[in-house]
Amino acid sequence: MPLPAGVTSAADATFADHPDLPTHRRATFARRLERYGPDLLAGLETVYPGRAEEVAARAVEIAAAGFAARSEELHDLDERRLLEPDWIQQPRMFGYACYADRFGGTLRGVEERLEHLRDLGVTYLHLMPLLQPREGDSDGGYAVADYRRVREDLGTNDDLASLATTLRGHGMSLVVDLVLNHVAREHPWAAAARAGDPTYRDYFLVFQDRTVPDDYERTLPEVFPDFAPGSFTHDPDLDAWVWTTFNSFQWDLNWANPAVFAEFADIVCHLANLGVEVLRLDAIAFLWKRMGTDCQNQPEVHALTQALRAVARLAAPATLFKAEAIVGPRDLVPYLGVGDHTGRVSDLAYHNSLMVQIWSMLATRRTDLARHALAGLPATPPAGTWITYVRCHDDIGWAIDDADAAALGLTGSGHRHFLAEWYSGLFPGSWAEGLVFQHNPATGDRRISGTTASLTGLGAQRRDPDGARARTFLAHAIAAGWGGVPVVWSGDELALPDDPDWDTEPGHESDNRWAHRPRLTDADLARRHDRDSDAGRTFAALAHLARVRAGLPQLHASAPVTVLPDVADGVLAVARHHPSGPFLGLYNVTPDPQPFLAHRAYGVGLRRLHNVLGGHDLTHGPDGVLWLPGYAAWWLV
Repeated sequence: MPLPAGVTSAADATFADHPDLPTHRRATFARRLERYGPDLLAGLETVYPGRAEEVAARAVEIAAAGFAARSEELHDLDERRLLEPDWIQQPRMFGYACYADRFGGTLRGVEERLEHLRDLGVTYLHLMPLLQPREGDSDGGYAVADYRRVREDLGTNDDLASLATTLRGHGMSLVVDLVLNHVAREHPWAAAARAGDPTYRDYFLVFQDRTVPDDYERTLPEVFPDFAPGSFTHDPDLDAWVWTTFNSFQWDLNWANPAVFAEFADIVCHLANLGVEVLRLDAIAFLWKRMGTDCQNQPEVHALTQALRAVARLAAPATLFKAEAIVGPRDLVPYLGVGDHTGRVSDLAYHNSLMVQIWSMLATRRTDLARHALAGLPATPPAGTWITYVRCHDDIGWAIDDADAAALGLTGSGHRHFLAEWYSGLFPGSWAEGLVFQHNPATGDRRISGTTASLTGLGAQRRDPDGARARTFLAHAIAAGWGGVPVVWSGDELALPDDPDWDTEPGHESDNRWAHRPRLTDADLARRHDRDSDAGRTFAALAHLARVRAGLPQLHASAPVTVLPDVADGVLAVARHHPSGPFLGLYNVTPDPQPFLAHRAYGVGLRRLHNVLGGHDLTHGPDGVLWLPGYAAWWLV
């Protein structure tokens, strides 16, 4: 698609203000505009028909300003990333996610604890929300009051840029949250709207009475039914109702207003120029509102992401996008790009379905539901990459698809009820000690909070320590062997149980997710060296996964994945096909030995059965049966 002259010339005035910008840099931007300008315009035409050229021209100006302000070091990083466009898909990628204050106290404190991350094998560090939030309850930092300033207690923008530089020196990429759906009620945009400024009032979704909100509410789910029911809040300063999907102090943005798009294009460039290499696009599924729907996963969401990504590619192609879309299995893959958006939207997306199925398999000791659900997912596009994980900062919502459950003779609601009972420790025989989060009496849904240790049997009551350690390794082996970027949640590498004092911190009293967001002490970190402790054994096991994984080209994220059918009920078998050779992950989700027919391994192309996790060849008897020990995880190459 040829670009209109108004778009191609939009950078000229910006570059005129930067006379020292070298000629080769200007030529680089022109080539990028030729490549990514059509993506920008196409995305904008979907959401702003009739105004797309005007909005695109403004976006190019913003990208040009960000490009001109970019440091030489980051321009060099852009070139290196463009020379290795699949860098995020490499098997050396191994992630860690934490709150900066709960891991290191401050950004400088995080820097001082990098040895812990290096020992674990981390190459991808996600620091949870660190931009300035509102005072008091901020939903864990997701109610942002200033996108251009680091939280005062963590440090400064210079500290963040310094940390990003130091991380790169250690082969680690910095990941930071960018909350797209909403801002804090105290954000300057919202403050101006409350003061009566019509320009900023149009940044939000404001209604004079309940007529339209009530029409929307008929099809909207409640995110926080316990402490924030409904999706609209009456604001006394506005004397009107404002859309608040999450909490009353988080105002949803009106992305139908192109001024909001321009604001975030500028914010993307600002964060990229601080050295952020991955932006986690928080609550991205909720951006576009449409009457009669659940206002999630609308087509405009992907068009907006495509346009924002084009801005990032123009200004800072080393910066990737990660979609935080915790949605049903069928809605996941579009966030990595399908159809016209293939290769043009987010580079990464959370594999929420895999996470839920891991916990389901451990509780049921069966893999039939997981095999059906995971095999039914569409293939990811070649450039799209999963984030795989066992736990995250959030609660676990039991996203079991009703159709998947029905195919196995189950009901979705019944299985979700069972999982909630099991992981809250109420089901007979459960080893879990999770906490119920957001019980919705109307639907029966109950989400679960808890560290991996607490959910596997290493909680305060230590219901099954030996089984818990095995289950923890098995779960992380499934995530790390799937492909993509496996991410370990802070504290899980040390087998930390739930924080018993989670509700004593101001603002945390009603949110038990803080139970699985522990503060790591020096003593906690030191225990990784004690191989006789739960912490030391778990840390060594996960570090072993990272080391082995880094040497396996078969775990490049682009390799196609096949879930093998017709295996023993307690076995999950996952084959990956890569030009370097096949890979077969075998996982026994039960405590008892399980059979696997060796000819199935030879059938995926393996000529010799070598388990790289154990460092030994496998043999079988005349009957051709391999026996997986209880909770075994084998990576065969």
